[in-house]
Amino acid sequence: MVVSSAPGKVYLFGEHAVVYGEPAVPCAIELRARVAVEARDDDRIRVHAEDLSLNGFTVEYSDESDDAPDVDVSESLVRAGIEYIDAAVEQAREAAGRPDAGFDITIESEIPLGAGLGSSAAVTVAGIDAGTRELGVELPPEEIADRAYRAELEVQDGEASRADTFCSATGGAVRVEGDDCRAIDAPDLPFVIGFDGGAGDTGRLVAGVRALREEYDFAADTVAGIGDLVRSGEDALAAGDLDELGELMDFNHGLLEALGVSSRSLDAMVWAARDAGALGAKLTGAGGGGCIVALDPTDRTETALTFTPGCEDAFRAELDTDGVRVEDEEDVR
Repeated sequence: MVVSSAPGKVYLFGEHAVVYGEPAVPCAIELRARVAVEARDDDRIRVHAEDLSLNGFTVEYSDESDDAPDVDVSESLVRAGIEYIDAAVEQAREAAGRPDAGFDITIESEIPLGAGLGSSAAVTVAGIDAGTRELGVELPPEEIADRAYRAELEVQDGEASRADTFCSATGGAVRVEGDDCRAIDAPDLPFVIGFDGGAGDTGRLVAGVRALREEYDFAADTVAGIGDLVRSGEDALAAGDLDELGELMDFNHGLLEALGVSSRSLDAMVWAARDAGALGAKLTGAGGGGCIVALDPTDRTETALTFTPGCEDAFRAELDTDGVRVEDEEDVR
């Protein structure tokens, strides 16, 4: 059995616009998804999920089966839990030249599903790494990132970007613009995350931005404006200017609001963070619910979020300089 883990992420800048070739800067954080993979002697796949914002489930199936999985949770939750790992399995099989390989897979994640912290990318990246290693193939992080991107592209009907998967595979702060993905230097970033306990519908939100962009020139200009903002943010990041980074994060949230991807709970947390003295705050990820990220070296923002109606959890998150890595088997129950 092989156990691999990969980190989640927050977007410093650039979500949604990155889908259209604009730059984005995601940063890996020290919340991880762990995937344990053990080869079987048949072609079946057995997935057991411990922590994916679900109550936990086990499902076993094969490629030839047309039957719905026999599990005691809703079909939508099963789909959310296994779709990305299923795509990861296909990538691992392809990379190892073992199209009929079967696996027992256990997933544990500290990253809530659909909250804007890169849960699907982390599970996909860790799944591909563990699956290929279990079949005797070791891939470099860049190839894992590329295969994870292709997996997400399939699951998300062609709407994925390389940002989440590249960040999860390599760790640290990265810059993504189209197919150009690279690590960048970043200072210590005092991230504070607020979570409303919910999850946005990524596909619906991305489609909504696409529809606005196609209908209104000013919406297309807003997307392009996010790209320009990211380029300014890169300069501030290189200079270690946290005040400027915070101002640009505030601006980025306003542009995302204009595109209709924020929510009442996300806005409430953003304003609570700003009122508490955060250098900047914005939603992170697709939006519609989930998480905000703020910059604050003090404990004031975390405290304020704790008392903000609609915020279920608030915590600090450190930049994770490690990407995908192999763990001890004891790290997954």
